[in-house]
Amino acid sequence: MNKNVEARTRDRSLRAIQRELTAFARRARGRAAELHPDLSLVAFSMLDLMIERGGCRSADLAAHFLLDKSTVSRQVAALAKLGYLVREPDPDDHRGRILHPSPAGLAAARAAYEQRRAAFLDRLADWSDTDLARFSAYLERYNEDL
Repeated sequence: MNKNVEARTRDRSLRAIQRELTAFARRARGRAAELHPDLSLVAFSMLDLMIERGGCRSADLAAHFLLDKSTVSRQVAALAKLGYLVREPDPDDHRGRILHPSPAGLAAARAAYEQRRAAFLDRLADWSDTDLARFSAYLERYNEDL
């Protein structure tokens, strides 16, 4: 294959990836309201990260999600208002706080996980185990390369 054809093929693939990831993100934001009308997808993602890490600081959330402090503060406030997180003193910096999911936050995250899992099971029901493993590996690789 000559270089011009390869470049056009690569460009078409990149456009398709961008289009499909954008559609995926729009659907995900839309579905977030179904999980809880008062919480954004970002807030639920922050709750998931707190669970995954066993707690974290607001600065960790900002760094992980590439968000400014004010955005993180609003999302954390929304989670706190619903009783989904608790703040504990940071043992390494007594001025700071570590954010942990509360029992209600863990229950909400579990319910959200089960709802997302059911949606994925339905959507991917016809995919083979090999296809799912490849798709998972590609997504992990994509996110790790960021």
